[in-house]
Amino acid sequence: MFGKDKQQELADLRHSFAHLLAAAVLDLYPGTKNTIGPSIDDGFYYDFEFKSPISEDNLPKIEKRMREILKKWKQDGPWFEGREVSAEKAKAFFKGNEYKQELIEEIIQRDEKITLYKTGPCSSPSTHYSQPTTDCFTDLCRGGHAKKSKDMNVDAFKLIKLAGAYWRGDEKNPMLTRIYGTAFKTKEELDEYLSLLEEAKRRDHKKLGPELDLFTFSPLVGPGLPLWTPKGTLLRHLIDDFVWSLRKPHGYQKVEIPHITKKELYETSGHWDKFKDELFRIKTREGHEFAMKPMNCPHHTQIYVRRPWSYKELPQRYANTTTCYRDEQTGELSGLSRVRAFAQDDAHVFCRTDQIKEEFLKIWDIVHTFYHAFGFKLQVRLSLHDPEKPENYLGDDAVWEKAENMLREIAKEKKADYFEGIGEAAFYGPKLDFIAKDAIGRQWQVATIQLDMVMPERFDLTCVNENGEKERIVMIHAAIAGSLERFMSILIEHTAGKLPVWLAPVQVRVLAISEKFQKYAKEVEAKLQENDLRVEVSDPNDTLGKRIRQSKLEKIPYLLVVGEKERSNDSVSIEHYKDGDLGNESVDKLIKRIQKEIQEKKI
Repeated sequence: MFGKDKQQELADLRHSFAHLLAAAVLDLYPGTKNTIGPSIDDGFYYDFEFKSPISEDNLPKIEKRMREILKKWKQDGPWFEGREVSAEKAKAFFKGNEYKQELIEEIIQRDEKITLYKTGPCSSPSTHYSQPTTDCFTDLCRGGHAKKSKDMNVDAFKLIKLAGAYWRGDEKNPMLTRIYGTAFKTKEELDEYLSLLEEAKRRDHKKLGPELDLFTFSPLVGPGLPLWTPKGTLLRHLIDDFVWSLRKPHGYQKVEIPHITKKELYETSGHWDKFKDELFRIKTREGHEFAMKPMNCPHHTQIYVRRPWSYKELPQRYANTTTCYRDEQTGELSGLSRVRAFAQDDAHVFCRTDQIKEEFLKIWDIVHTFYHAFGFKLQVRLSLHDPEKPENYLGDDAVWEKAENMLREIAKEKKADYFEGIGEAAFYGPKLDFIAKDAIGRQWQVATIQLDMVMPERFDLTCVNENGEKERIVMIHAAIAGSLERFMSILIEHTAGKLPVWLAPVQVRVLAISEKFQKYAKEVEAKLQENDLRVEVSDPNDTLGKRIRQSKLEKIPYLLVVGEKERSNDSVSIEHYKDGDLGNESVDKLIKRIQKEIQEKKI
C-alpha cells in the first residue's frame, strides 16, 4: 500500500485527469452540463448531462481529444491556477448549469470559500475566469491537483466505462452519464492495472455465478434479491456450517428471530433515526408500523433480557445466520456484492468488562482459521470514531475512549498488522475490521468484531454481580463471513470459480469412454457416494471430448475417465481442475486422497 503522501499525490493526479476529461467532453459535445469529477480509489469519474446520449463507442474519441488538450496545457500553461471568487461571479460563470448553481449554494451555506481552478492556454488574462475557450478550462473546485505538468502522462490514463448515476445519488433527481477513467504516473503502471481489470472481468462473480449455476436473479422477484439454486444453496450451507463448527467449541448457542419488528425496537436502539430511510417499512391493517430487520443485534438484546442473569452465567453467546433487508437504491445494486436481502452469520456476546479481551481473542482466532482456509491474507483496521463529528455517534466521549483503548490493547497483544481508521467506527462503538487481500491483490473488508457499550445502556442490559447488585454489561458484535452473499462474491472471484474441493457442489464427475462402460461408471459413483463424496456420472451420448470440456467449464475438481483398462483393475484415470493429468489410480486410493483434501480444507 502507498503511504498517505503518495496516496494523496495519486488522488490529486487523478482529479487533474477528471478536469481534463471535462474539458474534452465540453469541447466535443457543446451544450453538455458538467457536474462533479472526484478521484476515487482506482481512478476518477465525471458526471455529465448530455444533450444526446453517448455510448462507450465514444470513449476513444474523448480520449484522443484529452491527449490533444493535455499537450497544449503542458506547452502553453499556466498550470492549475486557483482563485477565490465571489458567489455572484461563480454563479455568473456557471449560468445555465443548475448543478453547479446547487453546489455553489451549498458552499455558501457552509460559509466556505468559493474557488475556481483554471488550466491551459487562454487568449488573454481577462479570460482566465470567464467561459472556457477550446483548450482553456475552468471548473468549480476545492483544489488538489498534479503539481507539475510532467506528472500528467499522455500515455498513462484510460477511460474505462460509462454508467448511469443519479445526481447526488438520489433517484428523484435526473439521471446523469458517469464516465469512469483511471490514471497513473507511468504507462507501465497503467498497463499493469489494465491487465488486472481484464483478470477481474474473467473472475467476475456476476458472470461465473450463473455459469456455475449457483444463483440467479428474476425480474419478477426484483433487483437485489438473489435466488439460490440447489448448488448455490449447498455452498451457502457449507460455509455457514464451517463458521458454526468454529463457534460451537467456544460456547455459542444458536437462536432464531423474526424478520420484522415494531419500529419501537429500532427507536430504542437508535437505528430508526440513523437508518429510517434505508428500511423496508410495513403498515399493518391496524395501523401499526413495522420494519423488516436491517440488522439482528436489537432482536438479540431482547433474548438476553428475557430473564435476570448472574455474573456466573456470563458470557452468554448467541449465534444466528438470518436474512436482513435494506432498501438500497437500484443504481447501487451489484450482483451479490450489494443486494437488498442478505444473510449474516451474526453473533453477539453479552459479557462483563473484564471478559472483553478474552472474548475478542477467541473471535479473532475464529476469523483467522476461517480465512486461512480460503487462502486469504488479513490486515486489521482499528475503526475509531471521528471526534470532530460527535453527531454521528451515540454515547459520550469517556465511553468511546475506554472502548477504543481496549481494542488497541487487544491488537497489540496479538502483534497484529493493524492501522487506525478515524471515522470508520459503527455509530454505537469501535470495531476491528479485517481486510482480506484476494488472489489478484484487491482488498476487501470482510469479518468484523465490534465493541458496544451504548446498546447495553439503551436496553438496560445487566447482570447481578458478586455483591448482589445490578452491573452494566457490554455487548460484542461478531460477523465472520459477514454477508454470505458478499463473501461468496469475493470467494468466487478469489478462486476464479475453482472452489476448493470441500466446498465444490459437485466434487467428482465420472465419464465413461462409451456406453459400454457406463455400468462401471455407476459402480464408481456408488462407491464414492458411500464415502460421502458429491459425485455425478455424465451422459455418454455426447463425445468424451465435449463432456470433458463442459466439465472443465463447470470447474469440477476431479474428472474420472473410465474404460476397459480402468474397469479391469478397479481404477480411474484422473484429471484435476488445477493440477491436470494425475494418471491412473485405484478407486480406494482416490477416495482417501479426496477425503484428506476435504479434511484439511486445502485451497
